[in-house]
Amino acid sequence: MLECRREFNADFNAEYRNSHIPSSSFQKLILAFGSATQSLFDPSRGDMIATLGETTGRSALAFMKSKMEASSEGSTILRLRPRINSETVDLVGLSKMPEHTLGHVYYRFLEKNKVTPDSRPIVQFVDDVELAYVMQRYREVHDLVHAILGMPTNMLGEVTVKWVEGIQTRLPMCLGGGLFGAVRLAPKQRKKYVTTHLPWAIKTGFNAHFLMNVFYERRWDQPLVDLHRELNIIPLKTKKESKELTETKAPPLEIS
Repeated sequence: MLECRREFNADFNAEYRNSHIPSSSFQKLILAFGSATQSLFDPSRGDMIATLGETTGRSALAFMKSKMEASSEGSTILRLRPRINSETVDLVGLSKMPEHTLGHVYYRFLEKNKVTPDSRPIVQFVDDVELAYVMQRYREVHDLVHAILGMPTNMLGEVTVKWVEGIQTRLPMCLGGGLFGAVRLAPKQRKKYVTTHLPWAIKTGFNAHFLMNVFYERRWDQPLVDLHRELNIIPLKTKKESKELTETKAPPLEIS
C-alpha cells in the first residue's frame, strides 16, 4: 500500500478552542437568519453557508454522531478525529497512485476543479466539541463525496451532492441548498436536474450506506468501483459517458 498520510491527526481540540465563539440560542437565531439571507443572494459566500450550517444543525449533528457511533469505522473516526488537509494528506503521493483508486480520483478531482482541501474553515458556533468535530468532518469529506459521486463543482453538481448529503445527514443547510440551489440552475442544467440528477440523488441518498462512516484516509488505494459496490452507490452515467463506453466497447459494470 502506498502511504499517503503525513500526520494523522492535527489536534482538533486545540484548534477548536482557539476558534470557538460561544453564542446563545437567540444569537444563533440571528446568525442563522442573516447567513441564510446572505447565502440566498450570494451562494459563493462559503463563510455564510458555514455559519448557517453551524447555527441550524445541532439536532442533525447529534443524529450524524449517533450513526457514526453505531459503526465500527465511524466510531474509530470519532475517537481519532483525523483531519483532511494538505498537512495530513500527501497529495503528491495520491497523484502517483494507480488510476481509478480512491486516492487518485480524489487528487484528479481537486486538480480539475481547482480546489484545495485547505478551503474548509474550522467550526466556530457549535458549542459541543464532539458535535463540532462531526461538522468539521462533514466539511472535510465534502470534496471526497463529490469525487466518489462523480459530480463537478458547478451549480448542478453542488445541488446534486447537497441532496445526497441532506438525505443522509438531515442537515438543514444541505436540504435548503438542494431546494433553493435548483432555482439558480441554467435551463439546460435544470432539464438534467429534473430528468436525471434529482431522481438519482434521492435514490442514492436513501440507498447508499452512510458516507460519514467511511475512513477515507485508510482507503486511498481502494479501487473506486469496489468502494461503490461496498457503499451501494450506482454512479450516474451521462449520455456523453455512455457514448464513450459504447465506442470503447468497455464491458458493462455490474453493481449489486
